[in-house]
Amino acid sequence: MAKRIYNFSAGPAVLPVPVLDEAREALLSLGESGIGILEHSHRGPEFLAVYEDAVDRCRRVALIPDGYDVLFLQGGASLQFAMVPMNFLAPKATADYLVTGAWSQKAVEEAELYGHVHVAASSADANFSYIPREIDCTEHPAYVHFTSNNTIFGTQFSSEPEILRNSFLVCDASSDIFSRTIDVRKYGIIYAGAQKNLGPAGLTLVIIRRDLVESGNYNLPTMLQYRTHADNQSMFNTPPTFAIYVLGLVLKWIVVEGGLEAIERRNREKAAKLYAFLDESRIFKGTARPDSRSQMNVTFVTGDAALDKQFLAAAEREGLSGLKGHRSVGGMRASIYNAFPPEGVDALVDLMRRFEAEHV
Repeated sequence: MAKRIYNFSAGPAVLPVPVLDEAREALLSLGESGIGILEHSHRGPEFLAVYEDAVDRCRRVALIPDGYDVLFLQGGASLQFAMVPMNFLAPKATADYLVTGAWSQKAVEEAELYGHVHVAASSADANFSYIPREIDCTEHPAYVHFTSNNTIFGTQFSSEPEILRNSFLVCDASSDIFSRTIDVRKYGIIYAGAQKNLGPAGLTLVIIRRDLVESGNYNLPTMLQYRTHADNQSMFNTPPTFAIYVLGLVLKWIVVEGGLEAIERRNREKAAKLYAFLDESRIFKGTARPDSRSQMNVTFVTGDAALDKQFLAAAEREGLSGLKGHRSVGGMRASIYNAFPPEGVDALVDLMRRFEAEHV
């Protein structure tokens, strides 16, 4: 097997090696079944056990209350941008959106197709380099939507925003789901693409309060109603079986590592080490404001596009892959999700120190 290098990709992203090892074995035979996980019927008892285990692990890892459904959908967070307003935003109603980056902007664009959108907070004035502290919600919003972590600009909400009791909170948690402890009871809907912290691309986890499932719009295509998936164990159509299986393995790994509290502590330590270097560096500079920094995606620049290019080339030579910043902002981005090893952060900081010494 080729030597594994450090993968800083923003997604699809690094997965735990124990998960990959177990998944590799299951490709040929799931347990003693003699049939690989990719080949099992989603209606068969072997996969149904995988599905039930994944749901149970989700509930136990995140302490999801009984009044919530756990759904495994497809279409990524991008489809959820539309499904949420389709189901819960009437044509004459208003939903409040907190706009802190490209993905929340896309969510707004989809919602505007179905009802009114009020931008209750935005950091567009400073190129999304911070999380707004002041939120101006409408009096009776259908719901309040925010993106908990912003992969492109490297910012993150430190806690969920406070909203009025007559509404409910919707969170796109694609890039920081299960990276820290949360109180699910504060949310109506949490959704996340799997390809950053949960598993392979192709799976979307949706945690949704059951009363919302029941109250959603009936005048929609069958596949676009949450009740369809809740009533059919996420198997109204063939689900992404392999991705669900890997998600279950990732959740098992989280438990082995000590649960969300331990994962959160390790994530903070990794990010703190990298930010500490950026704060003292003479050529590298973080792009997010210190009070809004992401624990998942650390964005930085040298201020010189040519020097950025040299650094990225040096990183690739040393087995530090995926550090190029998003095409819309440039620079560098170190995505250090749950499964990213602390040793990789050490290797990156070491390279940055040596690169700085050569270019000051």
